Amino acid sequence: MEFFHSTPRFRFMAMRRLCYLISIIVIVGSMVAEGYHGLNLAVDFTGGVVIEAGFSGTADLDRTRAALKTAGYPEVAVQNFGSSKDVLVRLPPLGEKQSANDVTQKIETALRAVDPSVQIRRTEVVGPQVGKELVVKGLEAMAITVLLILVYIAFRFRWKFGVGAVLATLHDPFVVIGVFALTGMTFDLAVLAAVLAVIGYSINETVVVFDRVRELFPTMRKAEPIEVFDRAINETLSRTVITKLATLIVVVALYLFGGEALRGFGLALIVGILAVTYSSMYIASGVALDLGSSHRDLMPSERNAPVDDLP
Repeated sequence: MEFFHSTPRFRFMAMRRLCYLISIIVIVGSMVAEGYHGLNLAVDFTGGVVIEAGFSGTADLDRTRAALKTAGYPEVAVQNFGSSKDVLVRLPPLGEKQSANDVTQKIETALRAVDPSVQIRRTEVVGPQVGKELVVKGLEAMAITVLLILVYIAFRFRWKFGVGAVLATLHDPFVVIGVFALTGMTFDLAVLAAVLAVIGYSINETVVVFDRVRELFPTMRKAEPIEVFDRAINETLSRTVITKLATLIVVVALYLFGGEALRGFGLALIVGILAVTYSSMYIASGVALDLGSSHRDLMPSERNAPVDDLP
């Protein structure tokens, strides 16, 4: 199946240096946002209590915070989610003598002072030790994923291609995490799973382009490397457009209709898919080209054949 009737002839590599600059700005901006705002970590990582409440009308967040502080919860975090009627209350980890039921009842009593018709829909409790363990395990999962990808690239391609693939693979998670730092959306285990999926998706997309480059170099030996890279990207463009559109339809539906629990997961995949498409074309291929990749890098190493003894 082809999206284009004929192979396009876009000059992708002519824009690679501009794309380098854009990527540097985006990554630096992501790091600044993470350092200044930080990630809005879910209770999965921080530990504590999360209570979802539904108000009969538009929730007054200021009155809600004041009522909860009066009830003895000065460190409470209150925010809307889903709609203006839905409120998420986040509390620090419970003390040794506190129980989830007691806290839920106190919170409900305080909220009823703001809206007598309020309904408590869900209460989730995670201990501080469990939260710390999830942070460590999540970082370990990301580190192991990147390490295994590096090992795969080392065997699959020469180092010039490997450097481009690694930079593209590291580029995409930075973009996703930066978006969550800027928007303040909750970063939970589902979002972490989406980030890991984006890493795998990134290397897969890069390998598809590089495989096509490897196929074209022997047949285009007289062409300049930049022409080979442009041709490879253009020949895989139909596949890229079709697969990305099909995937985006699914994840956009998850984001719009999957409810609050899947909204962060959907957003992470939407941003990740767009970042992967961009980085596989401009970052991975551009870096490999600027490092001097040519058909010689894909030729087998020459070996001196043994000389038979003369009779």
